[in-house]
Amino acid sequence: MRMPAIGITCYPDQGGSGVVATELGLNLARHGCEVHFITSSLPFRLRAYGENIFFHKVEMPEYPVFRNSPYTLSLATAMHDVALHHKLDILHVHYAIPHAAAAFLAREMMKPTTLKVITTLHGTDITLVGQEPSFFPITRFLIEQSDAVTTVSGFLKKETQKVFGVGDDIEVIPNFVDSRVFRPRQDDEFRNRLAPQGEKLILHASNFRKVKNVSAVVEVFELLRQDHQVRLLMVGDGPEMSEVKALVERYDLEKEVIFLGQADHLEDILPVADILLLPSLHESFGLVALEAMACAVVPVMTSVGGAGEFIIDGHNGFLRDPDDISGMAEAIGNLLNHDNQHQNMAEEARRDATMDFGASCIMRQYLDLYENLI
Repeated sequence: MRMPAIGITCYPDQGGSGVVATELGLNLARHGCEVHFITSSLPFRLRAYGENIFFHKVEMPEYPVFRNSPYTLSLATAMHDVALHHKLDILHVHYAIPHAAAAFLAREMMKPTTLKVITTLHGTDITLVGQEPSFFPITRFLIEQSDAVTTVSGFLKKETQKVFGVGDDIEVIPNFVDSRVFRPRQDDEFRNRLAPQGEKLILHASNFRKVKNVSAVVEVFELLRQDHQVRLLMVGDGPEMSEVKALVERYDLEKEVIFLGQADHLEDILPVADILLLPSLHESFGLVALEAMACAVVPVMTSVGGAGEFIIDGHNGFLRDPDDISGMAEAIGNLLNHDNQHQNMAEEARRDATMDFGASCIMRQYLDLYENLI
C-alpha cells in the first residue's frame, strides 16, 4: 500500500495541540507520508522544510462588511483546494473548533469523494470551549460527522462521552515524545548562567492561561525557597503573565524567578532543570511533562485529568491536587534533600517516557488508523 497524503491543520502557536500536530507531521513524513500543513501561519516547531513536508498558508481576506475575518470559511476553502490539487487521502485536524468544522465543509464541497476527516481532541476543546452553550451543539455534530475521532488520553475519551453522549468508537492515541530530540544533556555554561550559586532549578512551561494555575507555581516556590537554594524558570507567555509577575513582586522574588518568555527550543531548556512543576486545574495529558521526563527531569503535576496515565506517583514523578500547595512543596523538597532518590526517579521517568510513549510506537497507531480508513 502506498503511504497516504495527509493534510494537517492545527493552531500554529506553542499550545500542546499545535506541538503534537506538528511533531506528528514531521514523524509521518519520515515514514514516507506526504504531509501538507494547512494553517494560518508556519507552526512554530516546523523550523525547516524537509522531505515530504509542505506548508500552505490560509489567506484571510479583509472586507468592510465583515467585522472579523471569517477564518473558518477561508480555512475550509484552503483545505478543499489543497485536498483537490494534491490528492489528499485524509484531513487530520487537531482541536475541534474551528478546524473540524472547516474540514467538514471541505469534504462536503468535494462530494463525491474518498477524502476522510480525522479529528483529534486535545483537551480544552472538550473540557472548556466545547461546553460553551454556543459551541456545544456544533462540537457534538462535528464529532459525529468525523470519519474517525481520537483523544490524547483515556480521561479525555471518558469526558467526551460523558459531556456529549457520543464517542463510543473514539480511539485513544496518547501524546508522544521524540527521544532523539528530548534527552538528557550537559550544558554547564547555560545552567551556571541560570543558577550561578549552584541553586536547584524548578521549571514551569505553559501558555499561561488560567487553567494552568500558574499562581500556584509561585506559591509553591515561595515555600521552597524558605528552606532550599532554588531558582524558578518560567517558560512561555499568555494572559495570566501580568498577574504572575505581580505575585512575584509581592513576594519579593524578582531575583529568584527568571522569565524566559516564548521558547522555540524547549529541548535545550528542559535538561538543565531539576524539577518540572505543572499544577494545572486539569490536564487532559500534559505533553511538556512527558518531554521533561524524556530529559530525565522529574515532574510534579496535577492529579486532575490524564497525567496518571503516564506518571506513577512516587515512582517517576508526583501527582498532587492543584490546590495542594504544601503537598507539592513537600514532594519537591524531599527530592531536593535526597539526591539518590532524585536520581533514581529521574532515571525511571526517562525510561518510562521513552519506552511507553516513544514516537515510533505511537506513529504505528496513527498509521494503522490511516490504513484502516483508506
